Amino acid sequence: MRLHILGSGCPAPVAERYGSAFILEVGADSVMIDCGPAATYKMARMGIAPGQIGHVFFTHHHFDHNADFPCFALTRWDQSKGAEPPLKVYGPSPTRRFVDRLLGEDGAFTPDWQSRVAHPASHECHRQRGGRMPRPAPRVEAQDVAPGKIVETAAWTVTAARMHHVEPTLESLAYRFDTGEGSVVFAGDCGDSQELRTLSRTSLPVRRKSRQSPTVRAPGASS
Repeated sequence: MRLHILGSGCPAPVAERYGSAFILEVGADSVMIDCGPAATYKMARMGIAPGQIGHVFFTHHHFDHNADFPCFALTRWDQSKGAEPPLKVYGPSPTRRFVDRLLGEDGAFTPDWQSRVAHPASHECHRQRGGRMPRPAPRVEAQDVAPGKIVETAAWTVTAARMHHVEPTLESLAYRFDTGEGSVVFAGDCGDSQELRTLSRTSLPVRRKSRQSPTVRAPGASS
């Protein structure tokens, strides 16, 4: 397990800490927690390719935690060869609406990716990277999640808990990642609370099993 800190700051543009974004490596998997300003550029500076990331978790939807997501998601797609699995995105409401309004059928960046899908020059760049034709549209699977166990893979399990930040104007979640090598909690912007202490202390060992697609629990499902 390895942690990369892309940003641990706030909305103020400070060179060393601007925004919030983290990448957690667990075995062959890499997941992103929040995607604040310039996260994709910082990844490039650190030698981490967007294609290495398969999952994104949002703690909440302030811009210092999500502003670079369209850049990251589009760069991941643009540099792909077409056979990669979809990017899976989780977070409190309005995560699904946030992603759809950026990349969905009528999203803000839809004219961009539709042009790249259709234009011959983009086709040639795609072929030069070893891409398959026809060039596919971006594949992003986003969903709103609630407290409880939300994702389980062969190597890691993610459990969420409600945090206190700016309710009721935005929902906030913290995530606990349990792996065979240990556990780590990402809390976003919140103060000390019983929910955070409970999440940090709870032991949820990962069961070793054959590698398969994540199991996901939607809002309202029991943990």
